[in-house]
Amino acid sequence: MNTNKISRRNFLKNTSIAAGGLFVSVVIPASPLVEKGIIEAKASDTSLNAFIHIADNGDTTIYCGRCEMGQGISTALPAAVADEMEADWQRVKVKQGDADEKYGPQGTGGSASIRIMYQPMREAGAKAKAMLIAAAAKVWKTSPENCIAQSHFVINQLNQQKLGYGELASIAANMPIPEQVTLKNKSEFNYIGKNLPRHDQSEVVVGKRIYGVDVKIPNLKYAAIIHCPVLGGKLKSLDKSEALKRKGVLAVVEIPRFDVPFGSIGGVAVVATNTWIAQQAAKQLKIAWDLGKNANYDTQEYKKQLVNNVEHAGVVTAERGNIKQAFNEAKHIVKATYTGGHLSHAPIEPNASVVWVQPHRCEVWASTQSPVDIQNVLGQYLKRDPKEIIVHVAMAGGAFGRKYKCDYVHEAAVISEKTGFPIQLIWSREEDMRTGYYHSINAQHIEASMDEQGNVTGWLHRAAFPSISTLFNPSLVRPTARNLDDINNHLFGIENFRCESGEAKAHTRIGWYRAVYAIFYGFAFGTFADELAHKANKDTFTFLNQIFDNNHNLQQQSDVQRAKKVLATVAESSAWFDRDKLPQGQGIGLAVHYSFQSFVAMAVHVEVKGDDIRVLNVDCAIDCGQVLNTDGATAQMEGAVVMGMSLALSTEITFREGAVVNSNFHNYPVLRINAMPNVNVHIVHSDFSPTGLGEPGVAPFAPALSNAVYAASKKRYRDLPFKPLAV
Repeated sequence: MNTNKISRRNFLKNTSIAAGGLFVSVVIPASPLVEKGIIEAKASDTSLNAFIHIADNGDTTIYCGRCEMGQGISTALPAAVADEMEADWQRVKVKQGDADEKYGPQGTGGSASIRIMYQPMREAGAKAKAMLIAAAAKVWKTSPENCIAQSHFVINQLNQQKLGYGELASIAANMPIPEQVTLKNKSEFNYIGKNLPRHDQSEVVVGKRIYGVDVKIPNLKYAAIIHCPVLGGKLKSLDKSEALKRKGVLAVVEIPRFDVPFGSIGGVAVVATNTWIAQQAAKQLKIAWDLGKNANYDTQEYKKQLVNNVEHAGVVTAERGNIKQAFNEAKHIVKATYTGGHLSHAPIEPNASVVWVQPHRCEVWASTQSPVDIQNVLGQYLKRDPKEIIVHVAMAGGAFGRKYKCDYVHEAAVISEKTGFPIQLIWSREEDMRTGYYHSINAQHIEASMDEQGNVTGWLHRAAFPSISTLFNPSLVRPTARNLDDINNHLFGIENFRCESGEAKAHTRIGWYRAVYAIFYGFAFGTFADELAHKANKDTFTFLNQIFDNNHNLQQQSDVQRAKKVLATVAESSAWFDRDKLPQGQGIGLAVHYSFQSFVAMAVHVEVKGDDIRVLNVDCAIDCGQVLNTDGATAQMEGAVVMGMSLALSTEITFREGAVVNSNFHNYPVLRINAMPNVNVHIVHSDFSPTGLGEPGVAPFAPALSNAVYAASKKRYRDLPFKPLAV
């Protein structure tokens, strides 16, 4: 058969199949939040989802159910599908999936997207390929074993005839979906593990990518909002007369507190014909607040309280061995307390959404990490079935955990319901920084016993911080045992160990921030290990390897070897073994941390002159199992260095009299480009399944920097940030 002589009409007529293209679906595992016990599993968590569509002309659309916020997930996952289905990447278009249970759990967080979706998405691609091959075999009246797929074609190996995917799509759509498929070997990958440009790169460069703040629909009105500056406060009085006099102002809307997770804390919104008018009119509102019980919250005093709490006995959450005996028999006992302040996510794109509430319809356009939470919150507020809330997911211009919460969407819905207009609500930078969700303020106290050879024989670790769990259970006043799992399961080999939880009541909203608890766990473990190494008169690299080698837990041996590998990689690639040759005032620090099932080590090279700390070079090694896109992985580690430098050197949210003092980047200074060091990223090639990538790179930077500064200046920093800005 000569494929050039087959018309589409005769092709379909001869096979007696209706047109429409090929769709493929697979089963996706449950949400990582279910695995962590944060939310309950539901029947829909294993519903059919993850769709591929091949049109009759061969154009292929792959839907990504996870939110794209700059991390490259909408390239990495669809490319894995395309790899397995032997698609031509140039023929593939990626579309963001709207909120729909067919896409499985859509919450994008916990560095779990690839870990959860990698296998099922590959299976989707393999199933599509199998169906296309079966369709071609049917046309050629041969066995599928005689056919192979290659670059958007199926080839008959008996005579080298070819049929394009577009020609086969309608037939393949009627073939049975195979229950099981054989996935490709690593050596056969075309896209997985390669340096693949992002699918939307050209759109981003020329400004065509649509973010949440870019969404426009007919008759749209614009809103700005003012919140109570203290959590738990409420509106006492409002004079809106001056705001209403301003030309272009349409309404002033009071938004009551909606007391559900991710609901609004309450505020007052101005609705106008454009955002600028709304924001300027909001400044003319005369508002008096009843500040409530958190009006005395002061982070400087609270941090002192946390330090006191961890330097005294807490509630034991885990224990092994005989720590009392270890301390009684010790040659040395080393103690240190580590602290860190609140952090704001501060994405470049502030909170933004468009919502139109109609009598029988509610439609949302939002930059969101969790469209399902939007459905649930608006469903509760509007008293409608969550599935009836239509949520279109827009590209997010940064998120870092902030846009997992949907208070800003709920507020737009309230305004739309009360005015009857479709509403675009954009928070100002000041509102985002002053009334958001924050990384936990924290304190950790560690005591270690050491024998004459410098071996660690006992480890007491106390931690106190208001946990994210307080969002769901405000009565919690200390970290739970689950919150402290990363301490209890650390890879250091400590025979005698105790972990204790200190009291820490939440006075503001605590939320997921990139790397979450790993930030302060990594800082404490990584810096204290360096302090112990100096006490033992050993270099940090040797000491870390010895303490890893003391881990005799059989279930952790593979993890220990992977941690040692990334550590060795950065030590060898940096000037660590030649550090004695560095000029005076320069030093190198090492740190390694395991989080989100991945292993990251950093070697940070600094120059210290007085109080001035200049980061010169950073070597970063990551083992996150199979990497999907090496370019994306490299970018994630570089971004982790940027965030790690910011939180280590400058960024901290300060509360006084219950309210945030910071307001914008002038007094919450994230890293500027002129301070960016040279960063070398080393990807450790691995045959393990993919694990976390977006977050684990943040944790080891601050301890490596602290250790480097000590090596250069003998000055030890135990508080984050090292040089807090007075605000």
